[in-house]
Amino acid sequence: MALSNAAKSGVAIFVGAVQFGVLLVVSEITYSANGTNSYGYLHGYAYSVSTNYVSDLGANCPSSGTCYTPPSALLFDSSIALMGLLILLGAYFLHRAFKWTPATVLVALTGIGALGVGLAPETTGIWHVVFSLIVFLFAGLSAIATYKFQKKPMAYFSIILGAITLIALILYIPDIYLGLGPGGMERMIVYPALLWAIGFGGHLMALEDKART
Repeated sequence: MALSNAAKSGVAIFVGAVQFGVLLVVSEITYSANGTNSYGYLHGYAYSVSTNYVSDLGANCPSSGTCYTPPSALLFDSSIALMGLLILLGAYFLHRAFKWTPATVLVALTGIGALGVGLAPETTGIWHVVFSLIVFLFAGLSAIATYKFQKKPMAYFSIILGAITLIALILYIPDIYLGLGPGGMERMIVYPALLWAIGFGGHLMALEDKART
């Protein structure tokens, strides 16, 4: 039996989010392994989920000093770029399934932002900042907008996760970290959006197409 366009969209979004979630953890481990020796003593660089930005896994450019390319760079950049491509593919099938342009545009912009972060690490300066803002903002908006395609209670969870991402982003921009550090607050943006993408993708796999006007 052929998959519906909704199911194809779900597969693309689900696979993109899951592989990034797993490889994000692997990237953190790979980076941190470079900062310890077999006896556990620190040397060189170590990674902190509180003080390090997520994107430091692709390239670490401190405000003072030179940029450092960690051993996790290729893995992280490739993973988030792949997620962006799969989300774009998911947006294409989402439009074919429901033909509701606002959701298509929001999800597609999320994919473009993720792809851009992978292709433009911190070493690119302002370009990285722009793509990061795009993926953060539109992931949160996508989670809220796509409640229309989801049954209750998943529709409610989608709205809640999107709202958490947007609230965390609003706090993050003026450096309000609530004691979590920049990396910790950035994860309050990323994790809810990632959980939404996994849940939304899984939800779509069970749906049939229903064009909307």
